[in-house]
Amino acid sequence: MAKAGNGSPTAVPQDFCDGSPTEVLLDRDPSKLEDTLAGTKPSSDNQPETCTGNTPFMCGECGHRTARKSDLSRHVRTHTGDKPYMCGECGHRTARKSDLSRHVRTHTGEKPFKCNQCDYSAAAKFNLDKHLSKHTGDKPYMCGECGNRTAGKGDLSKHMRIHTGEKPYKCDQCDYSAAQKSTLDQHVAKRTGDKPYMCGECGLRTVDRGHLSRHMKTHTGEKPYKCDQCDYSAVLKTNLDRHLTTHTGEKPYMCDKCGYRAAQRSSLSQHMRTHMSEKPYKCDQCDYSAAQKATLHQHMSKHTGDKPYMCGQCRYRTALKGDLSKHMRTHAGEKVHV
Repeated sequence: MAKAGNGSPTAVPQDFCDGSPTEVLLDRDPSKLEDTLAGTKPSSDNQPETCTGNTPFMCGECGHRTARKSDLSRHVRTHTGDKPYMCGECGHRTARKSDLSRHVRTHTGEKPFKCNQCDYSAAAKFNLDKHLSKHTGDKPYMCGECGNRTAGKGDLSKHMRIHTGEKPYKCDQCDYSAAQKSTLDQHVAKRTGDKPYMCGECGLRTVDRGHLSRHMKTHTGEKPYKCDQCDYSAVLKTNLDRHLTTHTGEKPYMCDKCGYRAAQRSSLSQHMRTHMSEKPYKCDQCDYSAAQKATLHQHMSKHTGDKPYMCGQCRYRTALKGDLSKHMRTHAGEKVHV
């Protein structure tokens, strides 16, 4: 057996724990890591204290264990940042082959995962799993802080950041950080002006593909999210979730500072700013800032004079959607309280 030295990975000898070879990764140098994963035979120094059973391969950087060397190889890339798989269409790189396969489907339009209860199909299995919960109503993942339940493990992870305050997505050009990648993408787009996704119907450009998909439904009239208690349907799942609280009265989002509860995550986020005095929405024409995006839009109309909301029954125009809603009630014969 070769001797360990100069940072070489070490392994348990073959007769340890009934002959299971336990490989231990001890060096972050990518070339050395690849040597280990390619089959370098390390020495028996630094043996683990206990038998590892079915997970003989261990990362020396963080202690993570795997059952297969290929799984350890994939894990190691989380430390090295190595992304060996590249898309030939756009140059996008990934750490795992399966991630590249999912990415390629954004170019081909392939959606191999089919729902057996409706005509929905998805490019990724986790999207199908999330969709199936709409049929079953199953929400197996529960928040231990407030009891909120989610259909997907990823959704629970995002929800937990409300309680922990974790913001893992960092801007590389300023000190901004966000709890969700989509929020960081929006921030970056404001700096770069980049909006790569364009609607073929009206020319609208958006920061991310999800926004474009939601926008396209305004042209098709599609409302795929159905309420199972009345005939309400919605373009967006968030709108359906908001509607469902009118039936259940559920308010799963709770402020850990004062006990305030909200039916929507966005409402809780807005509330939290009252504790922090945070006003993240900045006017680019003066020093005004606001706690809510809608308030900033209202302010911006003072600079632009823009009144995008128009009544279809008369020539009334307004800068605010809420004002148009109030105006429309005058046509319906309702008494409007100002």
